[in-house]
This record gives sequence, C-alpha cells and structure tokens, in this order.
Amino acid sequence: MKVAVIGGGPAGLYFSLLLKQARPEADITVLERNRPDDTFGWGVVFSDQTLENFRAADAASFERITASFAHWDDIDVYVRGRVITSGGHGFAGIARRKLLNILQERCAELGVDVRFETELKSETDLAELGLGDADVIVAADGVNSAIRARHAQHFRPALDVRTARFVWLGTTFPFEAFTFYFVENEHGVFQAHCYRFDEQTSTFIVECDEASWRHAGFDALDLDATVAACEKLFAPWLKGHRLMSNARHLASPWSTFVRVMNEKWFHENVVLVGDAAHTAHFSIGSGTKLAMEDAIVLARVLAQGGPALSLSKGPLGDAFATYQDERMTEALRLQNAARNSTEWFEHVKRYISMDAEQFTYSLLTRSQRVSHESLRLRDAEYLGGVERWFAARAGSDAGAPPPMFTPFTLRDMTVINRVVVAPMDMYSAADGTPGEFHLVHLGTRAIGGAGLVFTEMTCVSADGRITPGCAGMYEAGHVGAWRRIVDFVHGESRAKMCLQLGHAGPKGSTKVPWLGEDVPLDEGNWALLAPSAVPYAPQLQVPREMTRADMDRVRDQFVAAARMGIEAGFDMLELHCAHGYLMSAFITPLSNVRTDEYGGSIANRVRFPIEVFRAMRAVWPADRPMSVRVSATDWVDGGVTGEDAVAVARAFVDAGADIIHVSTGQTSIHAKPVYGRMYQTPFSDQIRNDTHIPTIAVGNITDAEQVNAIIAAGRADLCALGRPHLTDPFWTLRAAAQLGYRDQHWPAQYLTGRRQLERTIAKGRTT
Repeated sequence: MKVAVIGGGPAGLYFSLLLKQARPEADITVLERNRPDDTFGWGVVFSDQTLENFRAADAASFERITASFAHWDDIDVYVRGRVITSGGHGFAGIARRKLLNILQERCAELGVDVRFETELKSETDLAELGLGDADVIVAADGVNSAIRARHAQHFRPALDVRTARFVWLGTTFPFEAFTFYFVENEHGVFQAHCYRFDEQTSTFIVECDEASWRHAGFDALDLDATVAACEKLFAPWLKGHRLMSNARHLASPWSTFVRVMNEKWFHENVVLVGDAAHTAHFSIGSGTKLAMEDAIVLARVLAQGGPALSLSKGPLGDAFATYQDERMTEALRLQNAARNSTEWFEHVKRYISMDAEQFTYSLLTRSQRVSHESLRLRDAEYLGGVERWFAARAGSDAGAPPPMFTPFTLRDMTVINRVVVAPMDMYSAADGTPGEFHLVHLGTRAIGGAGLVFTEMTCVSADGRITPGCAGMYEAGHVGAWRRIVDFVHGESRAKMCLQLGHAGPKGSTKVPWLGEDVPLDEGNWALLAPSAVPYAPQLQVPREMTRADMDRVRDQFVAAARMGIEAGFDMLELHCAHGYLMSAFITPLSNVRTDEYGGSIANRVRFPIEVFRAMRAVWPADRPMSVRVSATDWVDGGVTGEDAVAVARAFVDAGADIIHVSTGQTSIHAKPVYGRMYQTPFSDQIRNDTHIPTIAVGNITDAEQVNAIIAAGRADLCALGRPHLTDPFWTLRAAAQLGYRDQHWPAQYLTGRRQLERTIAKGRTT
C-alpha cells in the first residue's frame, strides 16, 4: 500500500505512525508545508478517557505524551468580583509543539517519510513528488483544506462561520486550574480561557462577541497593540506576567471559528481526517482529540483490509465507508456539544447579570456533556453549595432539595416542584367533551407527583378542532366534564391544572393521527380559517383568509372559553400560539402573507394573537397566571427566528403574560429541525435570559438530571415532559426516589408507595 498524507498535524502524523506500525510494508509519506518546529497554537487538552484510547492505540507515543503533561482537576471561574471553584474534572495539557515533536519522532522510528516545507498546490503535484501512484490520499490539511475545496462537489462541505472573535495567546503565568476570566466594562463582555500546559507556559485565549470587539477598538489594532490591550484588560490576574503570540503569519491577530461538516468523508481514493472533515470549538477542547481518534479508526480499517485494498477501489471504498460510519456519529455528538458551548460563549452577555453561583453552573453545564449528577460525583461540596443557593433563592422550606423539587410562584399560584406534564393531544374526546380517558390520563399524572398538569390543546369551537376527537371548551357540557377532572386533581394531589386553549386554523378538519398524518376527513369536513389563503399541506383544504368579522368572532370564542375555564376551576390559562395552528399561522411569515396591518412585520403579524390574549386576560382572574406557547423557530429559512421569538415574547408579556412556553417548529412541512437531547431548550434559554421573562422548556427532556440542569442553570423556570409521562405516569415520584428526595407535601399514600419504590430500586429490581 502506498499512502500520501497531506498535512503533518496531529491527525496526519498519528494516522501515519499507527498504519506503519500495523503494516510495516506500507509506503507512507507525509507532506507538511511548515518546518518541524513551526506551530501556531499553544496548548492541547485531553480528557482521561481520550488518553486511554491513546494507550490502546500506541503505548510508545502514549508514554511520551503523558510524561510531558500538566494535570489539573479544578476549574476556577472569575466573575463579578467572585471566584468559584469546581473540582474533579480530570484534564491534562501538553504543548502543541511538544505533541507534534513526539509524533514526528515516532514516525521517524517506524520509517514514515515525513517531508517538511513541502506544499501541495494540487494533486497533480503528487506525481512530481513520486506519489502520483498513491493508493490512498489522506487529506489532513486542516480547517481550510485545499483538497476538500477541490472536491467540494463530492464531499459537500457545510462551513458555518461563527460571529465571536478570539485571539490565541500564551503567557508565563502558571495556572494551577483551568481558569475562566470574565470582564464586563463600558465596551462589553470579554472572557479568557486559560490553562497551563508545561512548567513555564500557559494558553491564554481571549474571546468576545463582535459588538464588544468593535466597541473596544480591537478591530483597528495590529498584533502588538492587541497583545498590549489584552494584557491591560486582564492585568489584575496576570500579576505582571506578559502575554505573547506566535501567529505573526496571520493577516489579523483575531480569528472567527469555522464549524466544518461534510456529508461525505471520502471520494475515490481520497479521505478526510481531522479538521478537514469536522471541527469542534476550542471551548470544549476536543478538536485534537477528534483528529487523533479519526486517525486511530482510519489506520485500523486500512490495516484490516489487507493487500486487497491497494488493488481495488471496491474494498478501499468499503474501508472508507466503515471509517466514516464509525467516526461520523462521534463527531456529530461532539460537534453538537461544541455548538452548545460555542453559543454560550457567543452570548455571554445573556448570562453575565446572573448571580455568580448560577453563572458558573451554567458555564459548567453549557455543552450538555456535564450533567447535574456528574458534577456531584466530581465535586459534591461544590454542587451542594449550588443546591443550597438555589433552594434559598426559590424559597424552599425543605432544606436544599434538588432544583427540580423547589417551588415556583406565578402571581398567586405556587407549584410545589418544577415538573410539568406537557400538553399532549390524545384525540379521544366525543364532540369536544373529555371523558373517562381524560380523567384517568390527567388524574394519574397529577398523582404521579408533577407540580403542574396541562390539558391538551382544548379547542374554542367545533370548527376550530384539529380532528373530531379533539377536546373542546365551547359548549355548556364541556364545563362540567372538565370540572370533574380538575376537582379530582385538586382533591387527590397537590398539582395545579392549566387549561390550554387553541384553534386549529389551517391544520383543522383532519383524521385522528393513527388513521393518517394530516389527512383530510373522508366526509364531514368543515371550512378552515387562516390569516391567508395558504394551505398547511398540499392535501389539505385551502383556508379562507380571515376578515375582521372572523377575527372578532374567533376572539370572542377564546374569551368565552376562558370564562368557562374559570367555571371549571382551572388554576392557569395558556394561549396556544405554536405549531402552525391559527395563532401561530398569524405569527409566521410562512403562512401569513397579508398586506394589511396584520401582515408584514413581526409587530403586525403578532397583532391579532395579542388582541386575543388581551381579551382573555381581561376576563381571567387577576390572581391566576396566564402563559403563551410559541414556536420559537420555524426551522425554515425565511421563517420565524430566535430573535423574532424574543420580540413575540416581549409583546405577550407587555399584554399580561406571566410565562412563555417555548416550543419550536411544526409550522411548515418544509421544516428541518435539528433534533437532539433538550433540543428546544436553547430557545427557552434565549427568551428567558435576553428578556428576563420566565419560561417553560419542552422538547426531548427525558430524565431528572436534565431537569435539574435546566432549572439550576436558569435555562427555564419549569420543564414540560410529554413522552416520559406517557411511559411512566409516576415519573416525578420515581425521580424523587432515585434522588433520595422526600417531599413532605405529598400525601401519605404517595410516601408509602415511594418507600416501596425505594426498596425495589435498592434491591436492583428496576432502574
């Protein structure tokens, strides 16, 4: 096998030595445009788990790398005159130059031909270098990969240029912990990421959002002036130590991070590794880890293929496909975590006003890779302090419970914990009337321990239903049926009940979902209303554009339903303005193309939903809260954005809303959601912390650790769970048992059952 490796960074060198070790007969050449000792970074960070992967791959290089490490367990966060320390994080740093030298030496020992100061301008240059007949070309040429660019139509890269600015510096200050500094001044907010990687030197990365960067005048400074300005900015902590740069080759001292993704990682005999294939933001310290773990897998699949790989593109393609399949999932997982971390640092202004305790917790859990309980395992004393602080702020009378079990108050309604049974359309009503199913469905989940239980979207008119099975609040008989359920919940639990009111708009008159998704009724269809004559899907009716008279009638239907909700005894009322239903259809430009005062700008598009909300608020008791559910993004270019959602939230709060229930999407069949754990929580975070408006987070929140992290970090005030409550109506009680929490508010029969559950868990009979 003849292999040409383009790029002598960690990915290219590590791949080469691993493949040469496995296949000594392979002819491997590395082409590197720089000199052996050139490097433009400072330190590299690895976790303990990553080091175990290195040990298994090549013990010789592992021993040399670990012998050069600087270790630390603590993270120190300096913010608003405080320093907060969290321990047990288990990381190690090494100088990037030292790492490269170790890998270079190991390549030389094994017989890899490494050619420095050799720049490849195109693949045709390979022939001149005696590599024109290479069986494999490994593109390890970094984030600005020329090979990837030349074959872009095959790799189909997606390059996301982020907005924050950063400069990568070094210092002689001997950090004893991974350290974050945050400075807020008249220009904005600036942060430094700092860690020691040898006895004499530390990495010192300064980062800020673009507005702060420009206001401080950094955009007009050359390298020397930038270094001097950063020294002045962080002088109180540098204690006379200087900052330094090794990047004079760059046109500007400041950079922006580029997130690299590729649909395909190989084409013919060319394969991408490391930053050429993917990048992960430096704030999670995984870029070099990903690159070297790519090298491990690629070397393994090529070594396992045997001589046939050099004879046929078929087996080679199979090996490349195996490599991509194995590595892409891991890369995406880390890139998703890195995206969360990147966005946190891009929006530090959003969090800087938090108390230092919550700010630090938010920082530590920003990527979703560090959970609430993993923090307890790492540093129980630190997390105990966070829980005591949060409980005191929440007014808990139960000591320092987990954050999810602290109370929360809206107007005169206090819920005993932060767990919400999310609204779930069950399509099991008869002519809008909830029956025995609803009593059992909602009643069971109330006695399961949740603090707040939502009804499904309850329609304000017969022609406002999604399906004939939808629940309603538009006839006198509906009041009594709902009253029965509310009375049961209040009598048998401490849960509060929220009535969610909505109108299907352009998504109405369809079959129940198990007979087909968005399928019109075979008979008995009713006419649909919408802001514009735009159907939700091609197979659905074209709705009638609403007139002013239609708006008045629908507004009055919502008011009548709100009055019925008072009669039924509900504690809270929510207006459904999400998921493409009528109110949502007004808000999104994808379905609202009106040219009057109810179309066009976001202020105009939200006008009618605000009119409806104000009318409901006027009749709803002043001591009872109201919320609004919104789709914070359409997941479609040209649709509602997170910034639009912030404006919508402010408009509803100005109209009297107490909390915003943050969902996303379902407004267009062309949506491309980015799914994942807690995938909608960042939108709740944005609305809550950009506006200081309370929020409810919802969307793939599945376990107690996630709820605790969301609440403690201030990403939401309540967490709504749907599917977990479908599979386990007693989800909250089970979470309490697993966390060892006893709630004195729960009735005695709950506590008896809970003790039985605790014994069962202790015996290992169930998880």
